[in-house]
Amino acid sequence: MHIVVAGNIGSGKSTLTRMLARHYGWEARQETVEGNPYLEDYYRDLHRWSFNLEVFFLKERFRDLIAISKASHTVVQDRSIFEGVYVFMQNNKDMGNLSDRDYDTYMELFEQMMTVVKMPDLMIYLRASVPHLVGNIQKRGRDYEQTMQLEYLEKLNRRYEDFIERYEGRKIIVEKDPIDFEHNPRDFAKIADQIDRTLFGLFSSY
Repeated sequence: MHIVVAGNIGSGKSTLTRMLARHYGWEARQETVEGNPYLEDYYRDLHRWSFNLEVFFLKERFRDLIAISKASHTVVQDRSIFEGVYVFMQNNKDMGNLSDRDYDTYMELFEQMMTVVKMPDLMIYLRASVPHLVGNIQKRGRDYEQTMQLEYLEKLNRRYEDFIERYEGRKIIVEKDPIDFEHNPRDFAKIADQIDRTLFGLFSSY
């Protein structure tokens, strides 16, 4: 099976991905952040580096999808190729960071990729408010993220809501603000319980 943890920057995707992998014995595939050669440049100059960054992420996520399609075990992935396209790439286009020519080239490439991959078995969306996202971003302390504009996060959140509403695959929506699944075992257990019911039809223990 292919499970995706979706959500905005600072929503807790990477943490939940690791925890689910440990809990279920799944393989975790984390988003390429530390080794990304464009990320710091992107946050310094969104207009100049948007196309480079988005193509890099598209390449990485497509590579992951090919590997996942060949796996005989369950893989839980930190952010999907679909979010990269319909949330982040579309947001950069709307902000004027991409020319029509670059956008069309990117979308044609993505559409070709979609002919050889399939949808995830389950998407888990972490819905978080901008203040919650900002708090998490500040806590993890990545220098290049500290200058991120609130307006940027707000636009991404709106894109995510539209994306999740239109997404036709199986999905679970987790309201992130009131819970702390990293430090509260009961909060994590409730998420696992939702996954069990959705994937395996198991009854809730709560």
